[in-house]
Amino acid sequence: QVQLVESGGGLVQAGGSLRLSCSASGRTFSVAVTGWFRRAPGKEREFVVSISRSGGTTYGYDSMKGRFSISRDAAKNTVYLQMNNLKPEDTAVYYCAASTDKVWNYWGQGIQVTVSS
Repeated sequence: QVQLVESGGGLVQAGGSLRLSCSASGRTFSVAVTGWFRRAPGKEREFVVSISRSGGTTYGYDSMKGRFSISRDAAKNTVYLQMNNLKPEDTAVYYCAASTDKVWNYWGQGIQVTVSS
């Protein structure tokens, strides 16, 4: 089992920045990819970005590449999502997820990010 805990969310004004953290515990050696998803009010959950154990990244949308970045600290078993120039449409619950066998089989509880205009 892998446990994921998100932190760093909150309320920020448009144009501001936040850094989310996803701390993993348990069988972390089995995690191949860690990713971030989000669910905005009234919308489906969407994939934001992921990072593999080797450091390769995949973004859900090209438009996110300039504002969002993902990184990992292997020693701390933590993955970060740096979000800059936030917009009101980035308001969502952000979820950390881990994949051990090509499916997203572990999820965090989610953390709220609210961007005010």
